Amino acid sequence: MVTPLPLPVRFADAARTTLAVPGSEEADSRRRRAEAVAELPDWEELRHAGEELRDRTLRHLDTLLETLEAAVVRAGGTVHWARDAAEARRIVTRLASAAGGGGAVELPSPLTRRIDAAGALAAAGITLHRAGGPARERLLDAALAVSGARFLVAETGTVVAFEPDGDARMCLTLPRTLITVAGIEQVVPRLRDLEVLLQLLPRSAGERMSPYVTMWTGVTPDDGPREFHLVLLDDGRTAALSDGTGRTALRCVGCEACLRVCPVYKRVGDDPYGELPGPIGAILTPQLRGIEAAHEASLPFASTLCGACADVCPVRIDIPDVLVHLRARVVESRRRHPVPTPELALMRAAAWTMGDRWRYERALARATRWGGLLPGGLLRRLPVLPLLLGRWTDARDLPALPDRSFRDWWKARR
Repeated sequence: MVTPLPLPVRFADAARTTLAVPGSEEADSRRRRAEAVAELPDWEELRHAGEELRDRTLRHLDTLLETLEAAVVRAGGTVHWARDAAEARRIVTRLASAAGGGGAVELPSPLTRRIDAAGALAAAGITLHRAGGPARERLLDAALAVSGARFLVAETGTVVAFEPDGDARMCLTLPRTLITVAGIEQVVPRLRDLEVLLQLLPRSAGERMSPYVTMWTGVTPDDGPREFHLVLLDDGRTAALSDGTGRTALRCVGCEACLRVCPVYKRVGDDPYGELPGPIGAILTPQLRGIEAAHEASLPFASTLCGACADVCPVRIDIPDVLVHLRARVVESRRRHPVPTPELALMRAAAWTMGDRWRYERALARATRWGGLLPGGLLRRLPVLPLLLGRWTDARDLPALPDRSFRDWWKARR
């Protein structure tokens, strides 16, 4: 079974090989979004409504998920709970095997790609074709369809998909079994709540409306799939909910507006982020995967904190605030290491020295005394220091020390 792995290196290392040249596509996307948003005089009120809706959903997520499960069962469907991506793949593979012979078709989504549903089925001997294009004719033989979702409506058990070409509707027509994989945070309380989200999401992507909004609820005799299975994935989302600041990342509705305005993403592209690109990936992936690994720990630092992402987010996620919060968590986790990194040891020594006036003045006096023997550019001239201090020395060097300290100079002036 194919298991997607996190990148083994830090963001900065991965980005060195993927630096891209900014093109006109990003500028055109930002222009189209600005025009679409400007057409609504109550855009900011809609953003506030979206923020309140998503926060209310997250506060009551436990009861809403129970309501959703009951509604899906009433509509003739079955709900499966997956603790992580591996369990979700096992569930999808088991259901696909039980669906019997015939082909299988996939309506991909960011989540089905992240859990590698296609790879899992291929490893089990089930060929999965993408819906649309040359694969449309394969729907005639498809016994199974696997889809993602944009939202899940708790009160009715309805699945909502936004798409450009209507492939979801084809998946609802011929396959005997439909499996939908969604994250637990994608639930909304009521159908009427879609009124806000259906306006926010497409315009944030630069469109007045989505070409196709497809909804399905359970099974209907002699119409569409005979079996419907909803796989609800946790995979770190419950842990993220426990973080009062970090949980706001779960408001995300998948518009990708933050990607189009981020100067870092514009330069490095998708690959250095791993599973989920851009600013939202920089705050969501470390919470879902943990901050112990080098790659996840580096993601919160992959930002200039310019705030452009927060300005365009349709549900008002303060991404820079979450980035700073996660940076603090990364630093705090490193403090607990039994052997501190060279950078941390250096900063601890500096903090101890500057924490006492007498120690600080003694250090200044000694630095001034030996300044003439320590020429500028020392960090670059001693090859062992970059090895010890890592990337900290990439953009920093030791300037030539003055012959006297600022305090001595100030005393002389007085």
